[in-house]
Amino acid sequence: QTPAAATTLSSLMSTVRAINLVLPEIEVYLAGSSIDGQLVLNLRSTLVDPVVKVELVGRGYLRWLEEENPERDYEKSTACTNQVVYVSKTQNFHIKDGWLDSRVHTFDFHFTFPPNIPSTFTSKIGCISYTVQGTCCSSQVVLAKEERCLLLQGTAGDRRRHMKDKAPLVVEVRKDVVYFCRFRRGFVTLRISLEKNIFCPGDTIVFMTDIANRTCKYVRKVIFALHCIVLYRGFSSMGEPHYLEDQSEVTRLESRTDTAPFEAMRVTSALVLPKPMPVTSTLRENKIMAFRYELVGTSDLPCTTSTIVVRVPIIIAA
Repeated sequence: QTPAAATTLSSLMSTVRAINLVLPEIEVYLAGSSIDGQLVLNLRSTLVDPVVKVELVGRGYLRWLEEENPERDYEKSTACTNQVVYVSKTQNFHIKDGWLDSRVHTFDFHFTFPPNIPSTFTSKIGCISYTVQGTCCSSQVVLAKEERCLLLQGTAGDRRRHMKDKAPLVVEVRKDVVYFCRFRRGFVTLRISLEKNIFCPGDTIVFMTDIANRTCKYVRKVIFALHCIVLYRGFSSMGEPHYLEDQSEVTRLESRTDTAPFEAMRVTSALVLPKPMPVTSTLRENKIMAFRYELVGTSDLPCTTSTIVVRVPIIIAA
C-alpha cells in the first residue's frame, strides 16, 4: 500500500464519527414477526458515493470432535461440522445525489422474520444466532459497522404430533434398598404427576411429587431439573454423516422433603421456563439439530450409594 493510498484510507476512516442501530425495546422476537429500526450515521465530513445498508442474518452452526477408531492405541479424531442459513436479508439505502454531508443521517429499515425458523440457542457444540448489522462503506472499504444480537423464539413444529399429549401424565419409579448386609430391606417410590405435558416458553410447569418411603431412614430432598436433549447432525471432511446426542440443564429446583421412615408425602413444585427456548422438533424441521425435553426428579437414597430417578417427557410448543 502506497503512502498516498494509506492517507486516503485514513481520511475515509475518519469521516464517520459514529454509527448506531436503534432497535425497539422488544426482549424476544417471534418467528414470523417484524422488526422496525433505524440506522443512525454521524458523519464528520462529506462522504461521496457511500454504500449504507442493514443486514438481517440468522445462522446455525455446530462442531464436535469424534474419535475415528477408539479401539486403536493412538488417538485420532475427526471434526464433525454442519451449518445452515435460516434467514439472510439486506436493505440497501438509496443515497440521493450520491453523497452525504457532514451531519447526522437517519435511515429506517424493516425486516420480517420467516415463520419457520428455530429459536436462539447456544451450547458447547452448536448455536443458532440472529443478528442485525448496519454498515457504511465507500470505495469497497468498510468505514464503520455495528452489529446487534437478537433473541428469537421459534414457533415451528408439527402441532398435530402433540395433540395426543394433552392428557394428564403420571410417571412412577420404585427403587429397592438393602441395609445392614441384606438383613433389612426397603424401597422408595417417586411418582410425578402433571395435568398436561405440553408447555410454551415462559410458562410455569406445576407438578406434584408423591414420595413413599418404605425404609428406616429419612428421604431428605428431591432435585428437579428440566433437561434439554439435543440431537446434532454433522458431517466429516469426507462428507459422512455423524450424529451426537447431548443434554444440558435448562432450569432446576431443590426441594427439601424430609420424608420420615415408613411415611408418605406429597410435594407440589413449580419450574418457570425461560424465553426464548427451542421448541420440541425434529432434524427435518431444524436441519442440523433436533430438540426434546425431560422433567427429571432425582433423590439420593439414605445411607446408600443408590439414586432414584424419574424421567417425565415434556413437550415445548409455541
